[in-house]
Amino acid sequence: MPNVDDLIKIIEKEKLNVDKDLVRKAFKFADDAHKGEMRASGDSYITHPLATAMSLAKYHLDQDTIIAGILHDVPEDTERTQKDIEDRFGKEVGKLVEGITKLGKLKYRGIERYTENLRKMFIAMAADLRVIFIKFADRLHNLKTLDALPKAKRERIALETLEIYAPIANRLGIWQLKGKLEDYSFKYLYPKEYEKLKTDVEAKFSARESLLKEIREKIIKALKQEEIKYLEISGRTKDLWSLYKKMQAHDTQLDRIYDVIALRIVVESVADCYNVLGIIHSRWKPIPKRIKDYIAQPKPNGYQSLHTTIFCDRGKTVEIQIRTQEMHLTNEYGIAAHWHYDEQGSIQFEKDIQWVKDLTKLQKEIKDNKQYLDSLKIDVFQNRIFVFTPKGDVIDLPEDSTPIDFAYHIHTEIGDKATAARINNQIASLDTCLKSGDMIEVVTDKNRKSPNQDWLKFVKTRAARDKIKMKSKKSVWDTIRDFRK
Repeated sequence: MPNVDDLIKIIEKEKLNVDKDLVRKAFKFADDAHKGEMRASGDSYITHPLATAMSLAKYHLDQDTIIAGILHDVPEDTERTQKDIEDRFGKEVGKLVEGITKLGKLKYRGIERYTENLRKMFIAMAADLRVIFIKFADRLHNLKTLDALPKAKRERIALETLEIYAPIANRLGIWQLKGKLEDYSFKYLYPKEYEKLKTDVEAKFSARESLLKEIREKIIKALKQEEIKYLEISGRTKDLWSLYKKMQAHDTQLDRIYDVIALRIVVESVADCYNVLGIIHSRWKPIPKRIKDYIAQPKPNGYQSLHTTIFCDRGKTVEIQIRTQEMHLTNEYGIAAHWHYDEQGSIQFEKDIQWVKDLTKLQKEIKDNKQYLDSLKIDVFQNRIFVFTPKGDVIDLPEDSTPIDFAYHIHTEIGDKATAARINNQIASLDTCLKSGDMIEVVTDKNRKSPNQDWLKFVKTRAARDKIKMKSKKSVWDTIRDFRK
């Protein structure tokens, strides 16, 4: 059974700026508070908050968040109070624990009946994003111990994770956590499909293990010849739920998916990334249209890497991913990778989380739960695509967005005056569904005064819909005023 020393080891390994004596003090406080409590698994209850804190340390969160992770269940499950925590560990820790407590423990009965809890969640995230990290870590450990719960409860927790928490982790760019949340949920929601796919992927990896080792050794030799230092070259398999969804969406078999297995190369600089790509292409033939440069054009959530899929010596294909250490940390840990303090000790972010702030404004604007939920489904829980302006700027939109959604995202006037669009330099209708990687140019007519009401039939984003409606209302009143004159 893990103990506080295991948490301290992680803190030391990750070189976190954390007061270890204070961590021990928090652990003792929580251990005493939860004394006698047991989990359904039969373990002492303290194993859960400890595991939560260990995950937070692995994700490089700050001292207050790690301590709040240890204490997060104390006010709700023990006789110790919020004030007890604030008196001993400060107001910041107290606020974080209070944020988790306020989210409550409403039973999940489907997203439609969960809207009020979603409102609470996004308010808490906007107040302090660290609250959602504690919730993620808490949920991750609960998923790992679901076997001890009744089948109905297991499925309810897994479904909530898949429909609520994994999409939020995705929007925050925390790929590693998103993958874990999804795969644990997959295991309990579709056990037969999970076990079959897991077995097939393991067999595929095992069959290619010698090939991957051979390619890895050749790459190492080539990098040494070119005097390029590498920090890591390792194999990885695609997350199972992501793979399962891809197979379902394209109605295809495992053998027809190129990126099931990949070799990941981590180097010191951006220049080295491109040099390594050149070295690989000089030795193996790349598959056309499978070369992707997410360094020059990152995904909206910050993901950066070079991807290429190559034909190998035995007629097999392998995806190669090339990135710097900084990119690797950002790709794995998302916004948590950029957590740091300024001189006053307040939390700062290098990553834009404007969408979280926008959701808090939405709370005030939309009181009706159904309308609010419809907006959330588009802004948070729907898959995202990224498209480009003619200047190469990356625009993040919901899946199936149209050139009109794109136009209004750029500027209201461009949307209002849009008459046509060019997608990848080809003329396209304004209701065309965009795909990731498309380059969009909107053709406008400066004499046009208002948008077309028919656009409301196909636009996806709330912003575009609201602006079209608002402009239409103004046009009606303008007509009335002109008539009265």
